[in-house]
Amino acid sequence: MLIPLRGTAMTSGALQRHRDADALADAIIREVGREIVLALPLGLGKANHVANALFARAVADRSINLKIFTALTLEKPRPSSDLERRFMGPVVERLFGDYPDLAYANAMRDGPLPANIEVNEFFLLAGRWLGSPQAQQSYISANYTHALRYILDRGVNVVAQLVSSRGVGDGEQFNLSCNTDITLDLLKARADGKANFLFVGEVNDQLPFMPGAAIVSPSAFAHILEGKSFSLFAPPKEPIGLSDYAIGLHVAGLVPDGGTLQIGIGSMGDAVAQGLILRHRENAAFRSAVSLLAAKPAPENGPFEAGLYGASEMLVDSFLDLMKAGILKREVDGVVLHAGFFVGPKSFYQALRDMPAAEISKIGMSPISFINQLYGEEEKKRRDRVGARFVNSAMMATLLGSVVSDGLDDGRVVSGVGGQYNFVSQAFALDDARSIITLRSTRESGGKTLSNIRWNYGHTTIPRHLRDVIVTEYGVADIRGKTDRDTIVAMLSITDARFQDGLLEEARKAGKIEKTFNIPAAFRRNRPSHVESALKSLNDAGLIPIFPFGTDLTETELLLMPALQTLKAASASPLKLVKLFGLGLTRPARPEQQACLTRMGLNEPEGFTQRLYSVLLRGALG
Repeated sequence: MLIPLRGTAMTSGALQRHRDADALADAIIREVGREIVLALPLGLGKANHVANALFARAVADRSINLKIFTALTLEKPRPSSDLERRFMGPVVERLFGDYPDLAYANAMRDGPLPANIEVNEFFLLAGRWLGSPQAQQSYISANYTHALRYILDRGVNVVAQLVSSRGVGDGEQFNLSCNTDITLDLLKARADGKANFLFVGEVNDQLPFMPGAAIVSPSAFAHILEGKSFSLFAPPKEPIGLSDYAIGLHVAGLVPDGGTLQIGIGSMGDAVAQGLILRHRENAAFRSAVSLLAAKPAPENGPFEAGLYGASEMLVDSFLDLMKAGILKREVDGVVLHAGFFVGPKSFYQALRDMPAAEISKIGMSPISFINQLYGEEEKKRRDRVGARFVNSAMMATLLGSVVSDGLDDGRVVSGVGGQYNFVSQAFALDDARSIITLRSTRESGGKTLSNIRWNYGHTTIPRHLRDVIVTEYGVADIRGKTDRDTIVAMLSITDARFQDGLLEEARKAGKIEKTFNIPAAFRRNRPSHVESALKSLNDAGLIPIFPFGTDLTETELLLMPALQTLKAASASPLKLVKLFGLGLTRPARPEQQACLTRMGLNEPEGFTQRLYSVLLRGALG
């Protein structure tokens, strides 16, 4: 389906093609004036060169007022220490290549933006802007589905997006590729006379050409920037630890065959996908592991016959692995997955580019208004989204079932609400759907282990009246419709044993549970050693590798990762550092150790600091 969606005064006339971003910026200013309200897609789809050229014009000419509305500004990793720089430098160069930094992001990090430039985001790259007062002050808290109205309310007059293309002449087509999410709704608003903006495309030949609604007619655009292709932002895969695998296996046992699935990016989403694959392909091993973890069988534990349909705001790369495994195969309107945006590793983009037409046609890139809410075609969506399991992650949860996913109790924003609330509310609106919140039971901070399950917390993303299912490595707390007392009991059952007594005492003090209640012995085993023991057979059989879907890291880098994590954890304890130093001095050198030191540039250390790093790293390498 081609989308012309033109027809306003601001977009009349022939499509103008450019090879120079500065000339394009000048053309935009001539057409819209010196008050520019620029919308950039979330994540990967930003037209970096267009945005940078407009930003440069506004910096040089303070009579230009530039307002940027966007989300998830992607930035290359920034090392915070010399050891991180030694490790990350080659990885960043290899994975991100000539990806151009966004000038507005660099300027916000360096200091206040000029008074004539404002940047508002409704979702931040997780944890990266905690120390930026300007980013914190200009953040807009919004559900994903509400971002459109805020863009329109601000009077957007330029939308600039990275696009792919194919064909020439009358057969030329452009493609929204990674970001149909809000753009399709913006184009519809323009066609309906609710908006008037220049649609500007920046062609990048590395973007996959996606089928269906992502295909857009050249007539939708006022300007196209060509010849500026750059490396797509490609974050490396995260390693999956045993705790995440335990969570993923628990979740995989909650998904009904013939149901609907939504998962997110990162190690937790990958763990869920691998758990589903194990359930399908290694069913006996899956059942055994879940029974050992939870002391009871998974409620949904058979292989997938009817298969799953995906309705997920994000097309994560592990969805492709679910397709290959024959799990994601239940079709709705000819596709097995509807999604609104994507970003992922290099191998993911290559897989999409290489997909046969018949296979990629099963992926339907869609507007976020279609995926994240039931409004519009509600009865059909209800029929299609049977047995839905919406899986999202959190930072913390309270003993009463509220969820903390996006911010801290001092008001600072870690990331954003995004679509999490949308899916939670869908789970309550659909007859047989459930919201599943995944949560690591503990975290390390300052050399100490802290519980991620709290009695109370001064910030909430999902309120306790929408509590549903919360999963940690220790099990599943089904708390929908439960009393506060029973919710506390369920949450204690998935809490790390080291923190159960303190939390129980808080509940007793508040009168929320009887003073005679004692935590059952079965839940006193909630310790990392229990998870390790329960997953030993899967681990020994190679069924839960740290990178089940591949990695862009080298073998030497894979050896370095746990060693650097060990060294970082030890840095909070002088005693642990001394121990590592002693091990580094006494352990015999091995070839793989030498390869790691060479990779870090510490094989021939110069000066005291480098020699210290070299010995400590040898000790951490084991």
